[in-house]
Amino acid sequence: MTLSPLTAVTPIDGRYYNATSDLAPYFSEFALIKYRVLVEVEYFIALCQSGIPQLAHFDGSLNDRLRQIYQNFSTEDAQWIKEKEKVTNHDVKAVEYFLKHEFEKLGLHDSLEFIHFGLTSQDINNTAIPYSWKEAFHQVYLPQIQELLTELRDLSAQWSDIPMLARTHGQPASPTRLGKEVKVFIERIEKQLEGLKQVPYAAKFGGATGNFNAHHVAYPEIDWVSFGNRFVNEALGLSRSQTTTQIEHYDNFAASCDGFKRINNILIDLCRDMWTYISMEYFKQKITAGQIGSSAMPHKVNPIDFENAEGNLGLANALFEHLAAKLPISRLQRDLTDSTVLRNIGVPFAHTIIAIKSTLRGLRKLILNEVALQTDLENNWAVVAEAIQTILRREGYPKPYEALKDLTRTNTQVTRETIAQFVDRLNVSEAIKAEIKAISPSTYTGVSL
Repeated sequence: MTLSPLTAVTPIDGRYYNATSDLAPYFSEFALIKYRVLVEVEYFIALCQSGIPQLAHFDGSLNDRLRQIYQNFSTEDAQWIKEKEKVTNHDVKAVEYFLKHEFEKLGLHDSLEFIHFGLTSQDINNTAIPYSWKEAFHQVYLPQIQELLTELRDLSAQWSDIPMLARTHGQPASPTRLGKEVKVFIERIEKQLEGLKQVPYAAKFGGATGNFNAHHVAYPEIDWVSFGNRFVNEALGLSRSQTTTQIEHYDNFAASCDGFKRINNILIDLCRDMWTYISMEYFKQKITAGQIGSSAMPHKVNPIDFENAEGNLGLANALFEHLAAKLPISRLQRDLTDSTVLRNIGVPFAHTIIAIKSTLRGLRKLILNEVALQTDLENNWAVVAEAIQTILRREGYPKPYEALKDLTRTNTQVTRETIAQFVDRLNVSEAIKAEIKAISPSTYTGVSL
């Protein structure tokens, strides 16, 4: 059976392929192979500048042609490597053989053994993978989360003066402004995003067990630690972990996963709140001609985008949780479990992107129903009790909290009229009574934030 959106096992490559296709250049099998080729080529170029006598004749004139090997890397090239892997049963060794093949085309027959010189496969994997993770973050994730933040900022500005009944414990509470409630999510996402940006893209690069054993035994006069730092930090733009086993310890990668998870939790919170506001009829939703909300109930327009986002965010977080918990743990100097797990890092990333796009669709369908918000405020005059008792406290009125509690903590609805009658009975000046009567659920919204 041919792989297609209809035959794909996972919805990432099936139902949601249009939403996730931008991630293929970073997390597909093709992408992993290409990034390995990139690291190997850049490593060879760096070796030519390291002081190794056998490579002293390389003056940089071939660097552009060497880089074209990964810049022009094709699916045919990747397939060549996959065919070689069937023989070697080792994916990184197959990349080495591919590069030797390409170097021979360039006439570099005397330099073939300096491809992958002194390295173990994890020196390639543990640089290629954080490199792809970094590029996916900057090229795909950041534009998407920034688009969502822009949408939220626009909605917050549009609704900045819209009064809304707040609910704490699900019960009516001191009124707020709709725009400010959206701004809560903006601030939370921005804070966590800044923290996520600070997590280093850590890479391991130091030979079989992290000590540059092979490099040092061949060329003890070269400072290989400095070489590794320059190569990883400057040439690749990553952060080289200084003391490692055969593999990267993944502590920073785990921190990155935790950072994504925290932002996703905020998005789940946002989606649930928007879903609830829709159920309360604070929002209606734009109707798209031809679309059906229910196969049985023709009237329904369901908040499916927020539901879809919540489901995908949950899946993403379950995987981020596993990655963060598993990857920093390895037996002795290494086992293979990290390699197995790392092949799936694109999966939570993809579910996250699906969710962000779904959230955006949901937000763009919202139609503010101010009548519903005003009705809810008007039906809950008890919430101004806090304002009244605070003014009475200011004036030294005896037991104001208790007085308002007796008025409002009943099963009888508190209205504008019952509040006015209560105020008229207060032993305060007419000016204070007028001040209190000017307060309403729609005006008692605090300061602008």
